Amino acid sequence: MTTRSMIRTAAVSAAAIALPVSLGLLAPAAHADDHETFGPACSSVPKEGAGSLDGMAEDPVATAASNNPELSTLVTAVKKAGLVDTLNNAKDVTVFAPSNDAFKKIPKADLDKVLADKDQLTKILTYHVVGEKIAPSQLSMGSFKTLEGSKLTTDGSHESYKVNDTANIVCGNIQTANATVHIIDSVLMPPK
Repeated sequence: MTTRSMIRTAAVSAAAIALPVSLGLLAPAAHADDHETFGPACSSVPKEGAGSLDGMAEDPVATAASNNPELSTLVTAVKKAGLVDTLNNAKDVTVFAPSNDAFKKIPKADLDKVLADKDQLTKILTYHVVGEKIAPSQLSMGSFKTLEGSKLTTDGSHESYKVNDTANIVCGNIQTANATVHIIDSVLMPPK
């Protein structure tokens, strides 16, 4: 074997090893982007039952949220606005779902006033819903039209994302039967 053929054989062997290794390194990132949840509050999602990640994946989004104890205030608001069927029948949407703690940031008198005003409540809630499924890879420097009609923005990287520069995604990429849910720590207000 000549030196030239030995170099060629070594180069081909290196490429044969490098390609599967490099593909293997890419595969987990693609898989995690499509299927893995992220964020510090994901640990508070129940491990079993209808409110667990597996349980939520089986139900449409409003039903799935009703089984998650972190979203009980949101579910109350969705019911008061009459949006349960709208959300459960929507196809491939993303919901930026305020946690109970997000609603606690609003003074009780203000929250009670919004909950009593169906039109305003509907406007606020539909501002949290985007008419497409948004994967984590789309959250960096994203701009999305909401069902309310205005746009919201997302930015960040890895597992640290903000919505409209105010709300943190505390548990993202939760899958339901018809939606992707990103739980956020503040209620978003549509532009006036």
